[in-house]
Amino acid sequence: MQGSAIEDSKLSLNYHPETSAHDHAHGHPDHRLFGVVLFLVAESAIFFGLFAAFLFYRAMLPVWPPAGTPELDLTLPTINTIVLVASSFVMHMGQKAIKQNNNSGLQLWFGITALMGIAFLFGQGYEYYHAEFGLKTNVFTSAFFALTGFHGLHVTFGLLLILSVLWRSRAKDHYSARSHFGVEAAELYWHFVDVVWIILFLLVYILS
Repeated sequence: MQGSAIEDSKLSLNYHPETSAHDHAHGHPDHRLFGVVLFLVAESAIFFGLFAAFLFYRAMLPVWPPAGTPELDLTLPTINTIVLVASSFVMHMGQKAIKQNNNSGLQLWFGITALMGIAFLFGQGYEYYHAEFGLKTNVFTSAFFALTGFHGLHVTFGLLLILSVLWRSRAKDHYSARSHFGVEAAELYWHFVDVVWIILFLLVYILS
């Protein structure tokens, strides 16, 4: 009797196991993504605080970068910028694939994105290793390592999200056209990392 009552209540409420995913696919608010957006807003506040400090130091000092600071080589950072910006477009192809229930396409495009993220981090590591200045050389170099290092930490976290999606995608039907929150969250975070780098690249490498 109790089992029958439960079944009847499910029917009366038009119960569907996929209700949440179905609603998200038809324009209803996805509060999980809203949570991701709030998290990124908080992260943006931290970055913009660092950018504001960088601009404050630049405005206060008579010479910027301070005299004696070795000139930054733009070659590797420019290549890194191209790689990171391109990776956002590559990653979007993965989301488009899963929205067509193409799991292998998701794995392909996210796999390429992961390789591009690794290439970016290796490029940043190479730049650090060959830098002609240190963290304590002057205020500019301190700001340089603080900004690029903090961003590199976020790239690392984004890379872990991508690898997590790839790992979960091994399970049959874990992601589908109706249920792909993990894919969307990872992509949104990666786009955030991309936009922050563009601002950082302009402030630190081009306008300094």
